[in-house]
Amino acid sequence: MTGSGSLARLVPPPAAPVDARGDWTAAEAALGVRLPGDYKWMVATYGWGEFCDLLYLHTPFGTSRHNGIEWQRAHHLTQSAERDVECYPYPLHPEPGGLLVWGTTMDADRLCWLTDGEAPEEWPVVVWSSEGWYETHRTGAAAFIEGWAAGRLRSGLLGAMQPDLAPWFNAFRPRIDRCLRLSEGPLPHDERLRALRAALAPTTDRGAWRSKHDEMAQDHFATVDTDWLLTYDASRPHRIRIGFPPEDAERARVRLMAAVELMQCRLLELTTAAGTTLPAWDTPTDEDDEE
Repeated sequence: MTGSGSLARLVPPPAAPVDARGDWTAAEAALGVRLPGDYKWMVATYGWGEFCDLLYLHTPFGTSRHNGIEWQRAHHLTQSAERDVECYPYPLHPEPGGLLVWGTTMDADRLCWLTDGEAPEEWPVVVWSSEGWYETHRTGAAAFIEGWAAGRLRSGLLGAMQPDLAPWFNAFRPRIDRCLRLSEGPLPHDERLRALRAALAPTTDRGAWRSKHDEMAQDHFATVDTDWLLTYDASRPHRIRIGFPPEDAERARVRLMAAVELMQCRLLELTTAAGTTLPAWDTPTDEDDEE
């Protein structure tokens, strides 16, 4: 399982992987192939989720329509003799030696194995871009992700991992999304951000964005102890966006209201992810987007 140990050391796995357990014999029988051992290890260790907000790992377990690796069987394009070889140089699974998708990306690219050969541990990874370009990497799935996250593996289709961030993994678990619109208050942006992160500490960076003249800014981070995902948006009015597990609703309310006080701001409006105004911090509604 080349890359497995290195990947676990580089990217801490979640405490509770999602859709990580199931009947491998049944999954392989449904696909008609034996799956690589490093992929089975990734599924058991990480489950369904995303590496660094870009590479999405799919598993053959669970009931979500967004997960799974069996859908290629029902959606393959044409028979080998009929396909446009210039546009589709590789056949698609379940055709012999076809591409089998084990993951996707934020940009709708597909991460595939080229199932050419009897030993699945020798299947190379093929990046199949949403624009129809292909890129082959002579490595397994775990080593591919580890190499990309570590900055050693270069991809012209995926781009590079941000060098100043430690790689991370987010499990695709149910989350409640809330947006808090705040009054300006007396503190400048950087001090408000420090107060917010201090109130939610410990936190870890997930990237930041600044407009050309710093007129707008977004800072992304996550809480280490509670697995909440946050964005502090410095547009006017400035906002805190948060995603948290449903069971953390009251804890999130208490900690965020304490953070707003430290930021010397007032809560002007609370909304769902869809923009519906809420009269008060509440339990999840039908409009909440959950995985």
